[in-house]
Amino acid sequence: MNDLFSLQGRTALITGGSRGIGRMIAAGFLAAGARVYISARKAEACDQTAAELSAIGPCVSLPADVSTMDGVQTLAAAYSQHESQLDILVNNAGAAWGAPYDEFPEKGWDKVIDLNLKTPFFLTQALSAQLRRGAELRPAKVINIASIDGVSVNPMETYSYAASKAGLIHLTKRMSLRLIQDNIVVNAIAPGAFASDMNRDARDHAGEVSARVPAGRIGQDDDMAGAAIYLASRAGDYVVGTTLVVDGGVTLAR
Repeated sequence: MNDLFSLQGRTALITGGSRGIGRMIAAGFLAAGARVYISARKAEACDQTAAELSAIGPCVSLPADVSTMDGVQTLAAAYSQHESQLDILVNNAGAAWGAPYDEFPEKGWDKVIDLNLKTPFFLTQALSAQLRRGAELRPAKVINIASIDGVSVNPMETYSYAASKAGLIHLTKRMSLRLIQDNIVVNAIAPGAFASDMNRDARDHAGEVSARVPAGRIGQDDDMAGAAIYLASRAGDYVVGTTLVVDGGVTLAR
């Protein structure tokens, strides 16, 4: 059973890994035995998180702004300087934008769609050679971090965010059918309320948010780490193109 969920000897790259859900997943992967590379736009924060997580296991900082195609290529090149193969890619970096319908700006559309939907596709593409090498002996994994807002509708006017996450869920299905031919397994996770800079309500008002969650609490670090480890490990090898909802029942109650 320990081998079933082990990541011993595996390499992982996590975008948006300096904080929030990305950091939760990074810590979990390290505890499961992986060698982890984290990326984030702010170099100082990325370096600090990597230094802190190194107390658990080998964690390397690769700062990059993956909201642009140049940044995507920069990160792929930086990773290649360290490793010739990649076993697990977690496309977690994301952005949100809220504004009333009549005032919603184009920049709030383009920024969110580019980072949340375009970047996961092109970063995976840029790292395809490394993923295929990782998949020579056992399946390599790609995990896209979506959101429950791509599964059901919330009352907030976050139009581009909801569209990007719904698109990412469907993109996961489409990518999975192509990449499984290369022994690369693609899935997604749709988190609910987890404390992070992006979900400040869950972070700053956990009690109020918990009252709206059927499970009676917001998500904890181990909830997210456990879901990601399941998909990244041998346990998830036969799960293809699926979105794992980790939300304490919120989408069922909406």
